Amino acid sequence: MAKTYDYLFKLLLIGDSGVGKTCLLFRFSEDAFNTTFISTIGIDFKIRTVELDGKKSKTLFYRSLDTAGQERFRTITTAYYRGAMGIMLVYDITHEKSFDNIKNWIRNIEEHASSDVERMVLGNKCDMNDKRQVSKERGEKLAIDYGIKFLETSAKASINVEEAFITLARDIMTRLNRRMNDNNPSSAGGPVKITENRPKKSFFRCSLL
Repeated sequence: MAKTYDYLFKLLLIGDSGVGKTCLLFRFSEDAFNTTFISTIGIDFKIRTVELDGKKSKTLFYRSLDTAGQERFRTITTAYYRGAMGIMLVYDITHEKSFDNIKNWIRNIEEHASSDVERMVLGNKCDMNDKRQVSKERGEKLAIDYGIKFLETSAKASINVEEAFITLARDIMTRLNRRMNDNNPSSAGGPVKITENRPKKSFFRCSLL
């Protein structure tokens, strides 16, 4: 039987190869961590159903599409920005260059994504503090400069992974609800109503670039 859900989302995880995008999704979807790193080429699907705001029974469906090795797929991957509702920019706190390149990824977002797309910066591998090259303060400052939310995460130690995905999902939902209210003045200020016998489908698709 086909499952029903409330919203259809498209979420992108972008960043240099090896920063842990696939591991973050695997931790969130399977609550597991693979110690063997293999750069993902092609399509990798991860699915997780969650409920947000129990009173509204918001259910999200996550799918990941991983095209690691973005340097070779640059001309193709720009298409994945179109229609993205949320984007996570991921860097490795133990790799200075991956942090420096976040500005380049932000430029890609500004060029190819919607102007109102929700964004979040993630400093991954924070469990490897002894090998840290990028301080938390630098990550926070970068996020503040661009008006983006920031978290340090660890897919291996399961630190802030759940919080990151749920926070971005809530931000997207808030924007969608606000837009629906703006388009329907009679319901402004009230909750978004979901018809019980014909629920709106909701799909959260995660794509990795």
